[in-house]
Amino acid sequence: MSRVAPAPTVAETAPTSPVLTGYDEAHAITYLRLLDAEEAGADWKEVARNVLRLDPCRDEHGARRTYESHLARARWMTTSGYRHLLRGGPPH
Repeated sequence: MSRVAPAPTVAETAPTSPVLTGYDEAHAITYLRLLDAEEAGADWKEVARNVLRLDPCRDEHGARRTYESHLARARWMTTSGYRHLLRGGPPH
């Protein structure tokens, strides 16, 4: 029986580096889920709860900032970051 690895912990803000980071590589699925949710028109609070495992009721401003940061990085991955993946991932 195979086990699914737990999702990595989400930082308060996503990286803003112009190159792919280890954090990006670890959160690739998170980024995809954020993009899918945005495409589906999901409410950001629901996405924060279900994808980022944050509680917007406890800290709405912080949850929104984290959501926006990670969504921006997910969008960056679709325009630039994927090129780094094609070249073998983040610098080691």
